[in-house]
Amino acid sequence: MDFELTDEQVMLRDTVRDLLGRAYDPETRLKVTDTELGWSRDVWRQFAELGVLGLAFSEEDGGVGAGPEETMVVMEEIGRRNAPEPLLDAVLIPGGLIAAAATTEQRQRVLAGVLEGQTLLAFAHNEPGTRWPAVELATTAVADGDGYRITGVKNPVPHGDSADQLVVSAALPGGGTGLFLIAADAEGVTRTAFRTFDERRGAQLEFASAAAELLGEGDASAAIDAVTVRAQASLCAESLGAMEEALRLTTEYLKTRKQFGVTLSKFQTLSQRAANMYVSLELARSMSLYATAAVTDGAVDRVAASRARLQVGRSARHIGQEAIQMHGGIGITSEYPVSHYVARLTAIARTLGGDLEHLRILTDRVADYTLVEF
Repeated sequence: MDFELTDEQVMLRDTVRDLLGRAYDPETRLKVTDTELGWSRDVWRQFAELGVLGLAFSEEDGGVGAGPEETMVVMEEIGRRNAPEPLLDAVLIPGGLIAAAATTEQRQRVLAGVLEGQTLLAFAHNEPGTRWPAVELATTAVADGDGYRITGVKNPVPHGDSADQLVVSAALPGGGTGLFLIAADAEGVTRTAFRTFDERRGAQLEFASAAAELLGEGDASAAIDAVTVRAQASLCAESLGAMEEALRLTTEYLKTRKQFGVTLSKFQTLSQRAANMYVSLELARSMSLYATAAVTDGAVDRVAASRARLQVGRSARHIGQEAIQMHGGIGITSEYPVSHYVARLTAIARTLGGDLEHLRILTDRVADYTLVEF
């Protein structure tokens, strides 16, 4: 298997890297994340013009028709620059659900605005008091003429504060999980916005008999599983980019910061610790490639996704902790970028399951193997 990027993928990587590099230096990024929106609509517009928003969608749906590898290239660059644009939360996850579960008419009607950068989506699935993967939903759907009425509470909804349309999961009257399209400003929808510790945005959404349109024809559990597995691979790629930059910042600091008249890189213990960070990074890279390969093969494999997320999460924790430790006091200041990378890595490690949840998925399959190592 060839793990090298193709010429087209290199061009895509370099284009996105150049765009984000021009848009975000550490100071500019802090200003942007401190705005009410928390990200740049100008960068979002350029994403749309470059076709980044349509990479993961078929040409029939108005997209580029690229493979998962191209999406992971972009997600890695987003992680490298710690860009706050909600590509995963506003496009890949909710748009992927629409592409997988909706009718042709619904896809054409909704996705056109999304891929042009005009419409923002959000997936309202998490519920208070539940842990991933939630199997029973308290939010319910009741038939009302040709449509439905949704009642329940969703929290947290990543980037639900700025969404124009909501893809909402709810228990169907006859059993199973349905996906519903609801306008964010519809009657019966109450939205409470909040900021997360990694400078992203979210919302609690309360639905009080809100009018909704069923996407597709019935149970969408399989579509949710498939999109979630692809999202796990995207989170691995974003983490990889963030870890690479955290390691780069750390090694550069060791080469320039002096103690007792010599740079910190001259201290053997610190050099060895930096080398161990590199080992963790390469372990994460291998597992991220593994997750991407599984998605590219069309597999909806929770086990493969959890294997990758578990190792990537462990690598992220190691690299993040060491980056802070070796920077010393400056490493936890808001003005220096390392603390923001560590915050984002920590948030990713708790998105779509943490170590405990992924270990549970893996331990459920222990009997299938002759040798297991934790």
